[in-house]
Amino acid sequence: MSLRCFQAAFFATFFSFAVAHGFDDDKAKPSTAESSTASSSKTEATPGRASAVFAGGCFWCVESDFEKAPGVVDIVAGYSGGRSKNPTYKNYASGGHREAVFVVYDPTKITYAGLVEYLLKHVDPTDRTGSFVDKGPQYTAAIYYSTPEEKAEAQRVIKAIDEMKVLRGRVMVPILSRQAFWPAEEYHQDYHSNNADKYGTYRAKCGRDTFVQKVWGAAAGQLTIPGAFPDDAQIAKVKQDIADADKPSSTASPATDDKRKDKELAAWMKFKKPSDRELRKKLTTVQFEVTQKSGTEIAFRNPFWNNHDEGLYVDIVSGEPLFASTDKFDSGTGWPSFVKPVDQRLIIAKEDHSEVPVRTEVRSRIADSHLGHVFNDGPADRGGLRYCINSASLRFIPKRKLEAEGYGEFLSLFEGVGSVK
Repeated sequence: MSLRCFQAAFFATFFSFAVAHGFDDDKAKPSTAESSTASSSKTEATPGRASAVFAGGCFWCVESDFEKAPGVVDIVAGYSGGRSKNPTYKNYASGGHREAVFVVYDPTKITYAGLVEYLLKHVDPTDRTGSFVDKGPQYTAAIYYSTPEEKAEAQRVIKAIDEMKVLRGRVMVPILSRQAFWPAEEYHQDYHSNNADKYGTYRAKCGRDTFVQKVWGAAAGQLTIPGAFPDDAQIAKVKQDIADADKPSSTASPATDDKRKDKELAAWMKFKKPSDRELRKKLTTVQFEVTQKSGTEIAFRNPFWNNHDEGLYVDIVSGEPLFASTDKFDSGTGWPSFVKPVDQRLIIAKEDHSEVPVRTEVRSRIADSHLGHVFNDGPADRGGLRYCINSASLRFIPKRKLEAEGYGEFLSLFEGVGSVK
């Protein structure tokens, strides 16, 4: 199974819009044969799916960005928030609408809060005049909620973003009651794919990518605010994704199928947490205090803070894969530090109020082991995050032993990588 499979795994007038997006008026007009019928069908309720509506400026860009968010199934570009019915590309602004996207997502892979965080990391949430080169109320960002719970979650995420102190000002994105969503003309659906050259030119000049890279870097694609991913009960879905990604092909041999079945039954995938009494027998005193009591080991006096070997770091209790040596760096803190986890779905972030200011605790999803905390002072060129992890919560598996211990799918992490410094 490839790493990509494992990780499988994310928003004036007609004339001003046309000028800003770099095409002429005639080319901007969809043909009379085009309609929003196909897109409308995508906004209908589907079992096992949830939906959300967001605005983030140019809907071509927001659609393209959300396609990269974990758990997102489909996105429809359109208009929302105004007073007019059946708005079109020519009159949506005069009807009080914003350019918006209708996001269909799998609630077992990402939460509404996770989508809000993703939106805020791909727009300039401090700009109340529009979005980047596009100015006017129709280009301003907005978060739409359909329940009181969603409103509260949006408020919580905005507060968390503000507390990160990474923006030049406070988040000014309004949280508004969700209204009717009107799909845009087919011409605008998947515009980034169907009109790659024009879209690429606009995207390169609009300033969005420059801003996102400067403020967030690789962290724009990492969801770290607590509540971005579903509860522990949904971990079965993660396991199924991993198993499905490695299903046998029609040409697979019986021997290959047998090996795959063994891999699917890896210990960490069928792990059930034992009692504290059993864990005390299995773990050292420090390991138990750290993983089960949220303790902290002594800096510079732990096994992995200065480990430079290639390999995988797994949960000491369950064996679930957590971090790779390729993402490890020397933070100077005396604890193992990483720029990202192997898969965010196997990590839980929670608010930790044990100290002031409030920190973000990191726990393993399957074993619910306390791992450490994540901070926003990591290497800027690698996303800006620092996962500060206790060695006592980890077991290290050298690269050469990954296949033998059932973690062969992670060998792709080390392809073309030299020794870790």
